[in-house]
Amino acid sequence: MPTPQMLNIYRRDRKNRALITLAGEIDLVSAPWVSETLERCLCEGIRTIDIDLTPVTFCDCTGLNAFLHAAHRTAEAGGSLRLHYPPPVLARLLALTGTGSLLLALPAGDMTPALPGDPAGSSPAPQLPPRHQAVRRLVPAAPVVSGGVL
Repeated sequence: MPTPQMLNIYRRDRKNRALITLAGEIDLVSAPWVSETLERCLCEGIRTIDIDLTPVTFCDCTGLNAFLHAAHRTAEAGGSLRLHYPPPVLARLLALTGTGSLLLALPAGDMTPALPGDPAGSSPAPQLPPRHQAVRRLVPAAPVVSGGVL
């Protein structure tokens, strides 16, 4: 019997901005955890949400739907939600559905929106790494959600 895949969700906040890093598979079982995490950001006053998908190995249409719903809710609240480095399967879903322009960060080489560096926001902002670099630098010590346990 195959082992069920897990999704780990990591969150790092700075003022009204959050970097969410998802690691694992986003599917019918785990998509609600993604939705709940993104909704919690809005409830806590976060208005800019960057989602790093570098360590995501799979994402189906339920994951895409969770991102679209969250982007809509974030826009209603006057904010923005952007996906960074989607895995090939999600990139294909975005292309097939024509929803990439709603969710993907604007291409700017290896530069992507990032969290401000200091309370005044005057220092250079850290960048998300290119897809081929180690992800370990992005994730904090403890996940927000690990394998569906809240």
